[in-house]
Amino acid sequence: MNQKRDFEIAFVGLKPGIHEYHFEITDKFFESFQQQDFHNCNATIKLTLDRRSGFLLLKFEIGGHLQVICDRCSNDLPLQLWDEFDMTVKMVDDPAMMNQQEEDPDVFFISRTESHINLTDWIYDFINLSIPMQKTCNYENMDGPNCNKAAQDILQKLRIDNEKEDNPIWKGLEKFKDLDKE
Repeated sequence: MNQKRDFEIAFVGLKPGIHEYHFEITDKFFESFQQQDFHNCNATIKLTLDRRSGFLLLKFEIGGHLQVICDRCSNDLPLQLWDEFDMTVKMVDDPAMMNQQEEDPDVFFISRTESHINLTDWIYDFINLSIPMQKTCNYENMDGPNCNKAAQDILQKLRIDNEKEDNPIWKGLEKFKDLDKE
């Protein structure tokens, strides 16, 4: 089956009210996109669709886990996903113009003649937005179960070397330190 169709919802025949959908996302989902900064993705998406007259309210609940590369030690780091995103999809006559003018990223316009809504791009964006910018474990001393001992040793050696030597770049700047006090 076409993967794109797996993430389409035919909303035209839905009764007004709340409808729930569940999606399982794995690494296969991301094959049609560019290379990702993570792997071993096992995410779940719970979508609550509230069908109303002229618009849809979508609530995406992201859960699951994946693996990222630690920014400090370059080891694989398991990461729990949990986030929520809301979207409002409005049905209008000229959706292209309305989408260009709309400044709120949580509002999207589709044509009144549309019968399906494709969630693929939103799911992709929301999973990527659920990953923190800085990907490190919670262990300050890099002594956690996923930390790379060799990287810890190198960083410790560099820290000691920096404390030992005075950097010649900063030599002579001490005289400017107290100028504000005069």
